[in-house]
Amino acid sequence: MSNRGDDGLSGRGGRAGGFAGAGGPVGFRRPEDDPAGTSRLFVAVPVADDVRASVGELMVRVAGAPIEERLFGQPRWVRVEGLHLTLRFLGATPDERRAGVAAAVGAAARGVAPFAITLNGGGAFPNPYRPRVLWIGIHAGSGELARLARRLNDELRLHGWPSDDRPFEGHLTLARTDGVAGADGHARRLMEASRDLQLTWQADRLVLYRSIGGRGPARYEALAEALLGSV
Repeated sequence: MSNRGDDGLSGRGGRAGGFAGAGGPVGFRRPEDDPAGTSRLFVAVPVADDVRASVGELMVRVAGAPIEERLFGQPRWVRVEGLHLTLRFLGATPDERRAGVAAAVGAAARGVAPFAITLNGGGAFPNPYRPRVLWIGIHAGSGELARLARRLNDELRLHGWPSDDRPFEGHLTLARTDGVAGADGHARRLMEASRDLQLTWQADRLVLYRSIGGRGPARYEALAEALLGSV
């Protein structure tokens, strides 16, 4: 399961210029707008289209209702089209540092062969009885993701970012349930529906994303990408 910070999706959490613990920054709250001249950035492995579609169907079954808009009594479901596995959350980053981050992403991907990732099983943080986050676990590929995250960490350090030395733990966040009555029921339904889940795709790229706030779940714009195994 992964540290959280990029508006609820999975990977290493953190804040601009520093990093939080496994639960994300204490008191973290997504601002409506980033400071002028900055962009909220993170680096991730995108989920394949067919896997995103299957996860979206699972989310609808668990919700028992449409997930495109926030309905009363429903968790805050993430946008299906934006599902990804975060390797590093950078937060509000000065725009002049963007090129350095893109260079680090390219260097981290270089020489790393594509690898399979399999999603299996669901759960909730901190527990299914009082859940705040609903997620799907990573059955295969977590070791490769951890190694890729370490490479990215090393390359970012060369560009002036502080090191993030916490162990990497990956998960795919589906929803936040803070303050939702009956959230434990959603957690139970997710765990039941995902018990035999086996969704596999080939991770073949790293992507630098910009997180865009506003009404509803955050949207993500790809700013740069690097194919794994590139030279």
